[in-house]
Amino acid sequence: MNELLIELSEISPREFFGQQNEHIELLKKYFPKLKIVARGSKIRVFGDEEMLEEFDKRFTMLMDHFGKYNKLDENTIERVLTSESEEDYKTSQESGETIVHGISGKVVKAQTANQRRLVELSKKNDLVFAIGPAGTGKTYTGVALAVKALKEKQVKRIILTRPAVEAGENLGFLPGDLKEKLDPYMQPLYDALRDMIPHEKLEIFIEKGVIQIAPLAFMRGRTLDNAFVILDEAQNTTHAQMKMFLTRMGKNAKFIITGDPGQIDLPRRVISGLKEALLILKDVKGVGMVYLDDKDVIRHRLVKKIIAAYKTIEHNE
Repeated sequence: MNELLIELSEISPREFFGQQNEHIELLKKYFPKLKIVARGSKIRVFGDEEMLEEFDKRFTMLMDHFGKYNKLDENTIERVLTSESEEDYKTSQESGETIVHGISGKVVKAQTANQRRLVELSKKNDLVFAIGPAGTGKTYTGVALAVKALKEKQVKRIILTRPAVEAGENLGFLPGDLKEKLDPYMQPLYDALRDMIPHEKLEIFIEKGVIQIAPLAFMRGRTLDNAFVILDEAQNTTHAQMKMFLTRMGKNAKFIITGDPGQIDLPRRVISGLKEALLILKDVKGVGMVYLDDKDVIRHRLVKKIIAAYKTIEHNE
């Protein structure tokens, strides 16, 4: 059996290996055919030569990352172990240009390779589809791009919209006037904006119509020009709604459409306008499409595991 010996130099083994060697346990999970033993500042690995070479390469990437940024967590380790190159696993502090400076100088950047791809596609295309499960940052990144465009006077307004069918709720049964009914439903969009625009300024923008947040039905009959428009939760649009929305695009407009085809709340036998549009428009020049996945999840580390667990039962249905 072949052996690989690696010694950590100028790196704290306790921090690098994690509490109770949790990072080593993660390595064992990804390299089940290798015997991995960590003691002190040394790590010994036993197994097939080809597999040892792959382990050595990945472990060196982890050490380089830790040497640069003095931190290592489960998300980073998973990205390093499953990425083709360094560019694929860099995170917000390590790569990519700042999209926008948010509240208290908070720097908002694309945090994963696919989020950076969304930013690049938005530069090159007036219509971009960002598809992926919850927590992949598709809406948040889209809102950041919209705020950037507004701040840089590339557009005169931001329009954020969603189809009002989520979870089968009927807005008519909710208490209050229309704004009070819609505000909780549009909350994720407000949350993203509040990270990027001071409260007082945001209120003024909304009051003056510079930022508009409304259900998709309110888009009918409008021409959306000089605007950055985001259609969120687009998997819940019908054929007619999606066609109506896409044909609202006016001069100097940018559209980003986000959605998760795995979370459709439409009645049975109603075709998702998002799924249909992805098929119809896949070869149209000027339309960009990016597919985010569980590698792009930047919420709690459990979210990745939850997505993976649901995938298994959904594939078996």
